[in-house]
Amino acid sequence: MATRGGKGAYRIASGLDFAAARRDPKPPVGFSDITILHLVLWQRCRLVGFHGPHAGWQECDGSQAAEGLRRALMQPEPVTVHQDPDELTAKVLVEGRAMGVLMGGNLDTIGRSVGWACPSFDGTILLIEDVDKHIGAMDRTLTQLLESGCLDGLSGVAVGQFIRTAEERPGRWSIVDLLRDRLAPLGVPVLGGLPIGHGAHPPTIPLGAEAALDTKARTLTIEPGVR
Repeated sequence: MATRGGKGAYRIASGLDFAAARRDPKPPVGFSDITILHLVLWQRCRLVGFHGPHAGWQECDGSQAAEGLRRALMQPEPVTVHQDPDELTAKVLVEGRAMGVLMGGNLDTIGRSVGWACPSFDGTILLIEDVDKHIGAMDRTLTQLLESGCLDGLSGVAVGQFIRTAEERPGRWSIVDLLRDRLAPLGVPVLGGLPIGHGAHPPTIPLGAEAALDTKARTLTIEPGVR
């Protein structure tokens, strides 16, 4: 379990002992920049991780996040995340149902993984979330992922929280406009408004486990990450 996120996660990812991880697999727990560890450990070891709270992150205080983490690690039960209609991204929607391994996490980190730590997303459901990013920066990252071919063959997209994005101004795009523009042409189901990311009381969800995205039910259901 990570104490916190941070840019040092990239250096850690580049120095991991993958042979040791295969011999004695331990699921990493964390989010934000820890996404790079989830990606490279899946790419090299097919190791399931958990997008969940950090031990030293203030927003994770309290029993709700702790209980969600305990259940995800100790109980082999599916995890279902319901859309929150009050989330900023709740209006991002492309109808349909998708199935596939859930991958992804922090959007900026996914973009920075291209070329060295980014696994194939073919047939997967991609989770994206971010914090403290301007529209232009997120547009750049999404365009990079599209043009590099990293998003080819996706089964679906699960859109989490986009917190403290640039304020909307008349005549300027919002985060909803951007996500619709970049994701809708993929031609796959997209469900926004999922309370996954940098918000308070984050749920713990497996990355690398089979999942189902259902826009009619407004749910993302992930199979257990442990057996």
